[in-house]
Amino acid sequence: MAEVVFAIPGDVDTPTGGYRYDRRVIDELRALRWDVKPLRLPGDFPAPSAASLQETERLFATAPMDALLLVDGLAFGALPAALLDRVPRKYVALVHHPLGLETGVARERADFLLQTERAALARARRVIVTSKPTAALLFRDFGVAKEKITVAEPGTETAPRAKGSDGAPRLLSVGAVNARKGYDTLVAALAKIADLPWESRIAGTLDRDPTAAANVKAAIKSNKLESRIRLLGALDDATLAAEYDRATLFVLPSHFEGFGMAFSEAMARGLPVVAGDAGAAPTTVPSDAGVLVTPGDADALAAVLRRLLTDSAERKRRSDAAWRHAQHFPRWRDTAKAIAGALTEAAK
Repeated sequence: MAEVVFAIPGDVDTPTGGYRYDRRVIDELRALRWDVKPLRLPGDFPAPSAASLQETERLFATAPMDALLLVDGLAFGALPAALLDRVPRKYVALVHHPLGLETGVARERADFLLQTERAALARARRVIVTSKPTAALLFRDFGVAKEKITVAEPGTETAPRAKGSDGAPRLLSVGAVNARKGYDTLVAALAKIADLPWESRIAGTLDRDPTAAANVKAAIKSNKLESRIRLLGALDDATLAAEYDRATLFVLPSHFEGFGMAFSEAMARGLPVVAGDAGAAPTTVPSDAGVLVTPGDADALAAVLRRLLTDSAERKRRSDAAWRHAQHFPRWRDTAKAIAGALTEAAK
């Protein structure tokens, strides 16, 4: 098998879904006897400085000519085509979601990223994506040939069914606190149902988008919900598992998800899901296990949450459906096998 140099910006141990995907892929590919060597790129992607681009070019040039250079999409989509042309390698792109579709990015910057990513993807031998909707998006809007695309959905391992809260119903959200996750909408919706008993816990790093985090904190304070909404920050696996176990509902009204690992992990514990109706969420969350709401619509989200919090029979039906669907989710070994197939093709 060919050597795989897996280029990842920043610290691969960063507690976000994308980095966790990368870590599991490395472990599983190695278990399949692939020679995987992580390559740490500068950490300021997807907005690299000139110095970071220069360093990335130098690092790429250190990869053996016959190696496969697997590049995480957080970096690949921001790389100038000229840089990739100057360092010809067997490039394979791993796209979690297109960079130009990140919520809150200025229009000019978004257009630049869309153009850059389109040009970069044209130089990849294979493109790995985490969902079928993302595959369709890259084919339709980025000109990536269907035969170049491999879907490798994140794995979801079996987990104990959630026991739920001993007190008020607990709403759990998991994901970095940034504009795309829609936490501002969640806080606004919760303020509308403050007459009901509930508590909300948000598990996700607060330093990826300081402006969004500050806005969410301000909204919580202005609505006098400090005692009911807790920002937990990034959690280790054991602590996060404990949060899932005590949850009643899983809520993440994202504006876009390339897949939504937290949705499948919530369903693996039998949690009903409330998700934003965008990106891959409609295919990740089955209709009987969850409810989709229009991103940014706090009134609609509040109405759904009120219904689920007051209708235990509906919660039970959706919980059972989530648990049932999760028994058939792909595992991480399946993810790695799909990626291994793409790498095999790219090596030819």
